[in-house]
Amino acid sequence: MRLNEFGQIVEYCWEWLENQYEYVELDAYVVMPNHLHGIILIMDDRRRGGSRTAPTKRKSLGRLIGAFKTVSTKSINKTRGIPNSVVWQRNYYEHVIRNEDELNEIREYIANNPLKWESDEENPDVYPMAF
Repeated sequence: MRLNEFGQIVEYCWEWLENQYEYVELDAYVVMPNHLHGIILIMDDRRRGGSRTAPTKRKSLGRLIGAFKTVSTKSINKTRGIPNSVVWQRNYYEHVIRNEDELNEIREYIANNPLKWESDEENPDVYPMAF
């Protein structure tokens, strides 16, 4: 995918999650024209320091996604000059990855997802809206 200005904002805000929250690591992801696929790893607090390191208060996955949507929506709307416009759908799909095989399968799905855009029913170049 070649990202336009809004896609670049989405990518920047997705990567912001990892910089903002020390217990978040991002794995494979792809920004599509109408959605995002990504793997978020929520790490164990012990990974970041010694046994005397105070545990950090962690956001749930839903709150992390909410933070991403809020930050990216505000930035996109500022760029467009359209305050309070909806950018994301209300919910999101989540799946707990339970083993290495499943992780690799999902990584492959994410890597190949841009190839499917040419036949996506929401691609306006393939299925133009008829009025």
